[in-house]
Amino acid sequence: CLVHAGTGLLQEVVYLVSQGADPDEIGLMNIDEQLPVLEYPQPGLDIIKELTSPRLIKSHLPYRFLPSDLHNGNSKVIYMARNPKDLVVSYYQFHRSLRTMSYRGTFQEFCRRFMNDKLGYGSWFEHVQEFWEHHMDANVLFLKYEDMHKDLATMVEQLVRFLGVSYDKAQLESMVEHCHQLIDQCCNAEALPVGRGRVGLWKDIFTVSMNEKFDLVYKQKMGKCDLTFDFYL
Repeated sequence: CLVHAGTGLLQEVVYLVSQGADPDEIGLMNIDEQLPVLEYPQPGLDIIKELTSPRLIKSHLPYRFLPSDLHNGNSKVIYMARNPKDLVVSYYQFHRSLRTMSYRGTFQEFCRRFMNDKLGYGSWFEHVQEFWEHHMDANVLFLKYEDMHKDLATMVEQLVRFLGVSYDKAQLESMVEHCHQLIDQCCNAEALPVGRGRVGLWKDIFTVSMNEKFDLVYKQKMGKCDLTFDFYL
């Protein structure tokens, strides 16, 4: 089960690593059909239950709402957290791009809603801390979006070990290169706002006063947590 903030990117990397697929093949398929979303009405739980093991399932749900199999350690969870400043910018752009949501408020208003826990799926601060409390569990792999850009080879090795797939050294190096290609394709896709996948995105849109307010809220809500983020590389 995947729970993450690097939405499309992580699912494609995990699919690539787990299936030994070629990035060009992934580019030709609808990856969302390969990784159904647990909480969406389509395709629905009945169809998800019929999938053959090992299943790859995506979710944005908080830890407490995930199926008991995950809490009991019977299934594996890959969680990806992204630094919240870049996350809120990407989330805003996502809301703006969807016809169904068609968000037309300002970024300042959107950011205020994020800081006050008024967006979908509840509080990001609670969501990330709840998973962080379980990051040492044997069936949980807690990843950071920024590490995918900073040290992709290590992340791929972590995924290989966690998923229990087998690669020799040459195959592993090839897989890392394929993942690099995939990330380049995703981060430079024409369909996305320019640079939405890069680290440090927030610096282009945050004002000084917004940044100061965000830092204050972050400190208040994350002060007791030892989880840290890279806000730029």
